[in-house]
Amino acid sequence: SLVSCSVYSLGLFSLVSCVLCSCDYPCRVLLGMQVFHLVGWLWTANWISALGQCVLAGAFASYYWLHSAKKVPTFPLLSAFTRTLFYHTGSLAFGAAIITIVQLIRACLAYLETKLKGAPNNKVAVYLLRCMQCFFYCLEKLLKFINKNAYIEIAVYGYNFCKAARTAFSLLLRNILRVAAVNSITGFILLLGRLLITGGVAVTAFYYFRSVGTTLDLHYYLGPVMVLTLAAYFISASFFDTYDMAVDTIFLCVLEDLEHHDGSKPYFMSKTLMKTFKVENKKEGDSK
Repeated sequence: SLVSCSVYSLGLFSLVSCVLCSCDYPCRVLLGMQVFHLVGWLWTANWISALGQCVLAGAFASYYWLHSAKKVPTFPLLSAFTRTLFYHTGSLAFGAAIITIVQLIRACLAYLETKLKGAPNNKVAVYLLRCMQCFFYCLEKLLKFINKNAYIEIAVYGYNFCKAARTAFSLLLRNILRVAAVNSITGFILLLGRLLITGGVAVTAFYYFRSVGTTLDLHYYLGPVMVLTLAAYFISASFFDTYDMAVDTIFLCVLEDLEHHDGSKPYFMSKTLMKTFKVENKKEGDSK
């Protein structure tokens, strides 16, 4: 039965205990706190992800632009981390907030869908909610792609977030065919690498634990096999995400190099990349 929702009768933990109470005011407070913590968790997670991307971009970009002059920092990752933390924290927080808003909308839509599933005459509403979830899922992927390249521009030029996103988007739009080719090939190779490593660990662990299962007194040897397989997948995904960031950073730096130099102003790219893009530095006596 319902009890009185008085702070005097419930004591210090009235907000928590109010799930069984007749008064809904503390429940609204509890719901607000849950939303607050959800937003804080999403924002923090997205900011940490943005920080990692910007730091990696700064380290890879320093190699691209400074290796020919042999001015690469001794600790490029530490230098990029310090520079990002002191000068670009606000830009990263703004980019993370945009992703957080979209994720919060998706969470609200998913919550509404669960509430409407039990009702018999809400099929149209459920269908519309699923369409909206699909739209916001695609929007989140697009914004993450733009943010990732914006963080590269921030690491290279030190722009604010809006200018970096606009510059990166326009640059990629002018080179849309190159972007499609590089992203598709890179995505396939990195996915193949993840699958090969995960599959190799799974097969090796399976035969190993099956052969030594009686010796180690294992009653269910598939348990450690599944644990090792999951660990191998997440570890390989982390490493290949670093490679993916390296490819995206070098690719965006190459596009910037091609945009701002024509050979009379020397390219910063390596000779291998010059051959790939069919460009070369002009000598001082050459005519334009």
